[in-house]
Amino acid sequence: MPTLSRLLLPITVCAFALLAPSAEAAQKKKSKAKIHAKAVKDAAPKPYGRREDLMRFAQDLAQAQGWDAAELQALQSQMAQAQKHPTVQRLIMPPPAGTAKNWAAYRAMFVEPRRIQAGLAFWREHEASLNRASEQYGVPAAIIVGLIGVETFYGQIMGGFRIIDALTTLGFDFPPGRKDRSEFFREELRQFLILSKREGLDPLTVKGSYAGAMGLPQFMPGSWNRHAVDFDGSGRIDLVNSPADAIGSVAHYLVQHSWQRDLPLTFEIRVPVDSSARATLLAPDILPSFSAAQMVELGAVLSEDGRQHAGPLALVELQNGEAAPSYVAGTANFYALTRYNWSSYYAMAVIALGQEIASQR
Repeated sequence: MPTLSRLLLPITVCAFALLAPSAEAAQKKKSKAKIHAKAVKDAAPKPYGRREDLMRFAQDLAQAQGWDAAELQALQSQMAQAQKHPTVQRLIMPPPAGTAKNWAAYRAMFVEPRRIQAGLAFWREHEASLNRASEQYGVPAAIIVGLIGVETFYGQIMGGFRIIDALTTLGFDFPPGRKDRSEFFREELRQFLILSKREGLDPLTVKGSYAGAMGLPQFMPGSWNRHAVDFDGSGRIDLVNSPADAIGSVAHYLVQHSWQRDLPLTFEIRVPVDSSARATLLAPDILPSFSAAQMVELGAVLSEDGRQHAGPLALVELQNGEAAPSYVAGTANFYALTRYNWSSYYAMAVIALGQEIASQR
């Protein structure tokens, strides 16, 4: 009869055999957890404190604005509480090389049922302000509604980054690997601090996009200071909580960037068969550079209203991944719309969303 120890031996060996992989898996899990924790720590915002270049920036700003010693002290305290934000640095980078543009997919992100329904509700609620802005500035209500819908889903997505963090990070620690725009963001930081003081805002609490854009229309601070208007007559400009101010400011911005009343944005066009002629028309990109007659002479086929257009036109190409590109002839108003966001895809999304909402009213 076997002894008790001999009976236990196979069981003990099996137990250790089962425990060994579990211990190894636990160790791997622990290592992954450490790596994840380090990644989270590295990605966490880090306070700037009284970094010399930030304190000098605050001093120069206060001196230029004529702020006194107490105001300078408050400003330097605010700047010291700004945080370097690795996520902001990552998001400002361009998409990976070789990322294909796709107009059909881009359009589908914005011209979709939920955003259309929200746009219809926004138009109903703020119809008086939209009509007044359209009459005063000559910008159709559909364009204003389309733009605010593309920018922030009618206020549902306005950004969760502290503006002071985003602009300080990009102004003083702009990431390598793309064209340095640190001076642009330092100027936007100046504009933001001036705006905050003028409007009585706490710069440590104002939130917006990773690039520093704010409110329903996502104005950068400099655009807010230069182009925003008090459209609701409250005595102050509030692009976060006042849809009327946002509506009027969008229209005013476009007019300030050469929007023309009653001018269409695009015309239908078929591109020349000849590749060299097509390349000639595409060379200026979205800047209107050709008359309708010149486009026709180069082999383009314009719609009848396009042929009658007296101003310059641009051949706008919209890539569709592996499918054939789409084309429109863009007018000076199309170009004005791209001054809001320098992208023909963006401008076309604004137009398409506005048109779809208008058609369902």
